[in-house]
Amino acid sequence: MKRYLRPLGLLSGTAAREAIAAGLALPLAGGPLAYALVEVIERHGPEDVRREILKSPHPPNADAAGPSLSRFAGEGLNVMGIVNATPDSFSDGGEHFDPAAAIAHAGAMIRAGAGIVDIGGESTRPGSEPVPVEEEIRRVLPVIAGIRTMAEAVGVTISIDTRNAATMQAALDAGATMINDVSALTHDPAALAVAAKATGPVVLMHMQGEPRTMQVAPAYDDVALDVYDALEARIAAAEAAGVERARIVADPGIGFGKTVEHNLALLSQFSLFHGLGVPLLAGVSRKGFLAKLSAGEPPGQRLGGSLAAGLAAIGQGARIVRVHDVPETLQALRVFAAIQDV
Repeated sequence: MKRYLRPLGLLSGTAAREAIAAGLALPLAGGPLAYALVEVIERHGPEDVRREILKSPHPPNADAAGPSLSRFAGEGLNVMGIVNATPDSFSDGGEHFDPAAAIAHAGAMIRAGAGIVDIGGESTRPGSEPVPVEEEIRRVLPVIAGIRTMAEAVGVTISIDTRNAATMQAALDAGATMINDVSALTHDPAALAVAAKATGPVVLMHMQGEPRTMQVAPAYDDVALDVYDALEARIAAAEAAGVERARIVADPGIGFGKTVEHNLALLSQFSLFHGLGVPLLAGVSRKGFLAKLSAGEPPGQRLGGSLAAGLAAIGQGARIVRVHDVPETLQALRVFAAIQDV
């Protein structure tokens, strides 16, 4: 039997602070959210999952389920801007494949207020084929070089979006300080060692299968619990390899080996993943499930759905949102925060 805790009755802003002060709630991941209820989930087998909702702030046997929900304190909310230096991204179709275009796009994101710029040279859209590592490096290094001075001047983190160890190392040597790996450091046997020697954050994302085939027939016993277990195992592997837990970020991998129903289940239960004891990243921007829930819009017309899904994750404690539309996301976040703080 394995036990999980999912915080419920989430409060934010003024309501959260008042409930915490009154002893009616606990801070979630160090704040600014708080939770007033907790769902205790006991998994006895694939088809035997028992759930009970209890009052906080005293969930029973909290430590038996892993890290306490209120123990981790993160570093605030960050918007991660996506820069695809690829000819075949699902979202922009190669619009920023040219290094000059990618540099200009990244610069615009920095000026708009992105805290992180995530640069990738290999598309991992459903059905995509692997890119030779040499070509991936050739695509990303000019972009990193082109924005490094600007990013460092304003304290923006440069992230390398790759699953290849050689690309990670080349990007780190060029000025990137964050690794974002869709395979959670499983694709390349050398990736764990590169991440361990680095000093910045490492994002471990869940993906069932690999990009070329991940959407063929994704299946889970219980998607939220299965993804939780997989991420928990990858966090343990990263720590064992020398990646400090304080540097690890977890991403449930919306859209990577998941159906529409799986994605909705993960977003609706996003707060479950705080039990991992690390900051959480939500990547929902322009993804295909948004169009399937709406009117079949192409990627460039999915801003509304992207903002709705992103705010849903933030409302459950996501610390990083990975987005294509930085100014619009920041506007939504400012309005959202202002409303909560009244």
